[in-house]
Amino acid sequence: MRERTIRLRRARCLLMYWRDGRMFLHNFARRLTVTGRPVTSEVLDFFSEWRTFKEAIAHFADYAPRSVRSAISQLVDYGLLLPKGSPEVTKDSRIAEEWSDWLPEGSFHFSTKDTPYLDRSGWSLNRLRSVMPKTPQPAFLKTVKGATNVRLPARRSSDSEFIRVLMARKTHRRFSKQKLPFETVSQLLYLVWGVTGYRYSPRSGNLFHKTSPSGGARHPGEVYLMALRVKGLRAGLYHYQPTTHHLKIISTNTSHEKAWLYCAGQHFVRNAAALFLMTAMFPRTMWKYQHARAYRVVLLDAGHLCQTFCLVATWLGLAPFCTAALKDTLIEKDLAIDGIRESVLYVAGVGFPATSARAKRQFSRSEDRHAAGPSKDGV
Repeated sequence: MRERTIRLRRARCLLMYWRDGRMFLHNFARRLTVTGRPVTSEVLDFFSEWRTFKEAIAHFADYAPRSVRSAISQLVDYGLLLPKGSPEVTKDSRIAEEWSDWLPEGSFHFSTKDTPYLDRSGWSLNRLRSVMPKTPQPAFLKTVKGATNVRLPARRSSDSEFIRVLMARKTHRRFSKQKLPFETVSQLLYLVWGVTGYRYSPRSGNLFHKTSPSGGARHPGEVYLMALRVKGLRAGLYHYQPTTHHLKIISTNTSHEKAWLYCAGQHFVRNAAALFLMTAMFPRTMWKYQHARAYRVVLLDAGHLCQTFCLVATWLGLAPFCTAALKDTLIEKDLAIDGIRESVLYVAGVGFPATSARAKRQFSRSEDRHAAGPSKDGV
């Protein structure tokens, strides 16, 4: 390290906390946590501005120069001090600036990316039980003691198509090898993510109306189709354009193996016919809501979209699933998104049910199944 010329600054994406009597320093941009001593916080505070080794040695004159150099070098290795002009400081600065209104609470988003997952698909039941908590499971039902019961009217079954779809929805893990019709994928994209209308706001202008609610009508959600087994569509990654109902190709370098990697090695994903990679454009929500609680709203939006996806897929006779076990950085790299302004949150997928010999619909084949979409030629 060129001590005479290098200038260092404390990472801005940094949290400090105590646990079991020990001090921890967590760089949430790098997802790296180390222990420290009280003097460590003094050193980091000194490097709130760009400083050199020489300046630090002079400032901490009560310590041996060799000790100061060693401490600073360790802090650089751990990503707590960043060299000027390095890629790390560029990323650190971008997160700190673009997420400034949502930090430090928003650090949760970066701290929980790329969580390591263990493949337990081949484990025996006894081995699975051995790693589970030894305490009893929490109760699945809450009982309010001492409260008076109020009897509800009797439940009545309904023969409406909506109720049948609602009751039929379930998460699937087995799929047939049959290809999805391109038209079915088109309907799924439009009915979940398409723009179905507009509403005017004096403050924000024309706002999108979609089939799922969104906090403040900001609609931060974007979707990328990973076509794996779609009849009439080349395998690849596509971005969905919700106003014109088009797909824009991003890459043809995709495979069932890549889908498996995206979803943290979950074996059933290999057999899916298509994945829908759900991302969020955070600035859309940040623009209106400058408080960190709005991060919850972005996550809730993704949940709304995914439930709509599962219901529409069920209505179309498909077998849906969703998962948050993801390899975030790998997905974001392949989608060519930065992981800061736009980041992956959720993945949904479909195929035909494994029990279907042919593409049998679970519900009626009435004309109204072909929902009206934009009139422009497209997907």
